[in-house]
Amino acid sequence: MAAGVGAGVLALAAGLLTAPAVASARPAEVWTGTVTHVTDGDTLWVRPARDGAPVKIRLHGVDAPERCQAGGPEATRWLQTHAQGRKVQVRSRARDDWGRVVAVVRLAPGREDLGAALVGAGWAWDAGWGRRPGPYQQAEAEARRARRGLHAGASPQRPRDFRRQHGSCPR
Repeated sequence: MAAGVGAGVLALAAGLLTAPAVASARPAEVWTGTVTHVTDGDTLWVRPARDGAPVKIRLHGVDAPERCQAGGPEATRWLQTHAQGRKVQVRSRARDDWGRVVAVVRLAPGREDLGAALVGAGWAWDAGWGRRPGPYQQAEAEARRARRGLHAGASPQRPRDFRRQHGSCPR
């Protein structure tokens, strides 16, 4: 009997420990709001139309230069110019290790995908996973061919390589 109770307690504890992971894996939420602030080239804050505090969003499938990296200020300015104060549709996909909502963000529901536009303008890279390409591989290839944004320079450094060499930018 005691062994059965112990196993039940262990099963309950395991269920409680895995509950947050299961909850975060729910299907994508879609909501609208207004961009209130741009932190850097791939992070912005959106105030939900249903009210509430702004939500920190990391653009899905995009890796923009760090703020202290060459091209970082330009990528941030591009996103500010195209998104600041605009109404957007947010399709959440996950949460990252820093608690940000990872999402596809479109200007006005059903319109331009900000991630695709940012990569296509040459101010960010397609963020693949391992050896798999991300969603904006074609937009990045076109930006490279046209030498737009970061690709106008000799050999821009990918943000993941910059972070590996220098760490994150100081706040």
